Amino acid sequence: MVLRFEDKEYVLERPLDEINKEKATPEEMVAYKKHYNDATKVACIMVATMNPELQRYYDDYLSYEMNKDLMEKYHKRACQEKYEAVKSPIAIKMKEGESVSNHVQRMQSYVDRLVKLTVNFDEELAIDIVFISLPSCYDQFILTYQLNNNETALSQLHNLLRTAETRIKGKSVASTTASAPVLAIGQGKGKNRKGPPKEN
Repeated sequence: MVLRFEDKEYVLERPLDEINKEKATPEEMVAYKKHYNDATKVACIMVATMNPELQRYYDDYLSYEMNKDLMEKYHKRACQEKYEAVKSPIAIKMKEGESVSNHVQRMQSYVDRLVKLTVNFDEELAIDIVFISLPSCYDQFILTYQLNNNETALSQLHNLLRTAETRIKGKSVASTTASAPVLAIGQGKGKNRKGPPKEN
């Protein structure tokens, strides 16, 4: 942002070409000095933001060479980090018996990490990935949500899922209670019980 504001971004994109000072025109000399001064100032800004170890390493670099070296060293690492950050929310599934609140909070942390890595990850895609990670007992909730064409933030979806979780648990308890008498009635069915011996 500083470089854009000061109109000095070009020093990261274009190397400083050496010129023959004896044969250069006055215009070429002015352009060279401006580029050199801008590149030196930007290099100072870049080094000032680094840790001491990197500061010592890049102390005599100009901005273009420094930026190129940093890109070569850290670009692969950044790509790997982005890959892992994208893979995590896609691969994760809500565990049986886990609180939906805890699960959505974990998914939100993955989304926040992707945003920090400047991955283009909009709210709608985040919600779709949360839905994919939910167990089948949430299928009706997902279908209703999609049919209603709701446009909800992930934080609002969190509250909706907590309400749905309460209803799902309530149905599960009701189902268990209703089936208990049937199981009790069925106990011993099919067994031949012997009655008292008959008197002859």
